[in-house]
Amino acid sequence: MAAKTTLNAKNLEALGAQRLAELLLEISTGSAAHKRRLRMELAGNHSSAEVGREVRKRLASIARARTFIDWRKVKALKTDLETQKKTIVDIVAADDPNEAFELIWQFLSLADSIFERSNDGSGSLIQIFHQACADAGIIAKSAGMDTGVLASKICAAVQDNGYGQYDRLITAMAPALGKDGLDRLKTLLMQWSKEPQEKPVQRDRQVIGWSSKGPIYEDEIFGNHRELTGRIALQEIADALGDVDAYIAQQPEKSRKAPMVAADIASRLLSAGRAEEALQALDKVDTLGRSDVPFEWQLAYVETLEALERGDEAQAYRLQSFEGSLNDEHLRAYLRRLPDFDDMEAEEKAFAYVHAFPDAHEALAFFLRWPAPSEAAKLVIKRRMELDGDLYGLMTSAAGVLAEKYPLAATVVLRSMIDFTLDSARSSRYKHAARHLAECASLARYIDDFGSAGSHDAYLADLKHRHGKKHGFWNLLA
Repeated sequence: MAAKTTLNAKNLEALGAQRLAELLLEISTGSAAHKRRLRMELAGNHSSAEVGREVRKRLASIARARTFIDWRKVKALKTDLETQKKTIVDIVAADDPNEAFELIWQFLSLADSIFERSNDGSGSLIQIFHQACADAGIIAKSAGMDTGVLASKICAAVQDNGYGQYDRLITAMAPALGKDGLDRLKTLLMQWSKEPQEKPVQRDRQVIGWSSKGPIYEDEIFGNHRELTGRIALQEIADALGDVDAYIAQQPEKSRKAPMVAADIASRLLSAGRAEEALQALDKVDTLGRSDVPFEWQLAYVETLEALERGDEAQAYRLQSFEGSLNDEHLRAYLRRLPDFDDMEAEEKAFAYVHAFPDAHEALAFFLRWPAPSEAAKLVIKRRMELDGDLYGLMTSAAGVLAEKYPLAATVVLRSMIDFTLDSARSSRYKHAARHLAECASLARYIDDFGSAGSHDAYLADLKHRHGKKHGFWNLLA
């Protein structure tokens, strides 16, 4: 049985309505956010129209604000925005979807004013607007809005997408637009992209940067931005309509030779059952001798070969790609397609290849991803002289994985970080090195044979010999 002082709904109900009301007033004193929430709940007791008026007032207040939003204020603003959005979606939309759409559109229009005066390094604010785009699509569908009106609103929005707040709007609105609405939006965007742009006279042109070819003018950037914005929007419409050819048509011929673009085109052609054309799209990319071919292109290539029933070639390419990059996804896909027991032998051969890979750190990262901690431990012991303690993220992860079952390997990894820190006199890392040395001392109790690595006492003595004057480090161990 829960204690009577446990905070739960049943115990709080026992306080009675009057006492709860008094407590809520007391708790909300000094908190604008709590007061707004209470007012919203009170409005909800009357009607969704009253709630809508409260939301509209709050959105207008946010739009009028001019105070800079530094990182300390982002969380409070995020909470406020999420509260308003949730109220629109959960309360207003259920009763009056047309009113809810007007409110969610007003909500989306806040983006420019917010981002102009904020510093949101976490990206949490833009996520709220992307979710609002998805919500707007659902509300618009529920409201049964006129597709022509909706297309015009969306067209105007994507033209003014300076902060990326409308990046997902067209896809979200596709169900509400339907084919006729998407066709109307496509027409509007094409008309906009073809509108003549007045070029200012030379003396009025504003230079905003320089390149090897000379000055970069603001009007040129704006013109390029308009073309790119229109092209991306038309690609999104093509995807919504399932029109692969229209999507491809929006890609300049030169861009089609870029690996990521070719992979995007190929994946769409594959989905449409056009594998031969997908292979032609991929073959436009010159991959000969390149070590930087993106995984997405490689994946599209093997999927295309499989679709063309060229499985042996796909397997050979998977193995080749794995050996070039140690990408574990290629090896997993390769092993899955082998007969029983053959996959075990192939895995052993692959591990032997990884152990001999020129870059010990890439090899270690592979074994951690697989995961194969026993192989990672063997690699660390065998190639300990190659370990770079400056790779703090990789080494910390490796030490954590190895500590429980492979204390010697974990010790070798920790020592690599300690040695780098002291050899480089990185005083900012001394506290970490001190912690790593303490971990080494703890692990030493579980190591029966240090081998050529040397015991903990021997390592500590050598460390004092080489770095005895680094008092900032040793003081941390006192």
